[in-house]
Amino acid sequence: MALPVQFKAVQHHLRTAQEHDKRDPVVAYYCRLYAMQTGMKLDSKTPDCRKFLVKLMDQLETMKKELGDNESVSQEVVGNAHIENYALKMFLYADNEDRAGSFHKNMIKSFYTSSLLFDVLSVFGELSEENIQHRKYARWKATYIHTCLKEGETPVAGPLAMEGGEDEEEGADGGFYDPGPSSGGSFRGPQPQVPPDHGAMGPGGPAPGIGFTPGPGPGPMGPPVGPGSNYNNIHIPPGAHAPANTPAELPPAAGGVRLTPDDFTLAQKYCKYAGSALQYEDTATAVQNLQKALRLLTTGKE
Repeated sequence: MALPVQFKAVQHHLRTAQEHDKRDPVVAYYCRLYAMQTGMKLDSKTPDCRKFLVKLMDQLETMKKELGDNESVSQEVVGNAHIENYALKMFLYADNEDRAGSFHKNMIKSFYTSSLLFDVLSVFGELSEENIQHRKYARWKATYIHTCLKEGETPVAGPLAMEGGEDEEEGADGGFYDPGPSSGGSFRGPQPQVPPDHGAMGPGGPAPGIGFTPGPGPGPMGPPVGPGSNYNNIHIPPGAHAPANTPAELPPAAGGVRLTPDDFTLAQKYCKYAGSALQYEDTATAVQNLQKALRLLTTGKE
């Protein structure tokens, strides 16, 4: 069934879902869930749109049954960690390539696809400020590098000032974004200025042809995730989603430290992030998050 024009804004999220149906069904599931939730907000009354949404709902229901034993689908906290970890790995792969001055279609696509996955994280709740900035930078970088290559120019490698965009009300000067060392991105400096989503990238995504043709290298979707990957020091920031079944009152921890429900929620997240990291054989991130959980539970401090 053809995508209704009203849903053009989610066309690339749905394409990402198709690309991941076999590679990572969990990513495919949440991309479609995001598309459905966004589609409901855009237009749920027009006959073509309603028909498309019903078909998408049926597809999601089928996928949910097939993935019923997968905790990333049955437990939102685990799903949140899975998508966030995947998006960050893809972002850091592209950032490494960018800093090395290695500009190619797979890198452009990895930047842009990571921005789509940061969109998808909104199905779990509000995005963290860090992920909002990662999304802006990744989308802007994809457009910038694509445009440079298309016009025969050499892009500037690494972080740089970003001009114009949806945050112009915050100031006329271009902001500066530095995702930090490629082992774990974080923002430094003022709020970045980025181009609007509906500018060079089109209403639903990048300009035509932006990185959708696979080339040599780590694969069309970006980073390797098996042994030998260079992403063992990724920091996975806590997301905004908290499990709904957090108890109202909890007993004090051993050693006289009294923990709040929020402390237990955060410790649980760290453990879930550790489990998600182990799926990628990322032992350093798993150990880091388990240490954070242990420190929080024993001292009451992060």
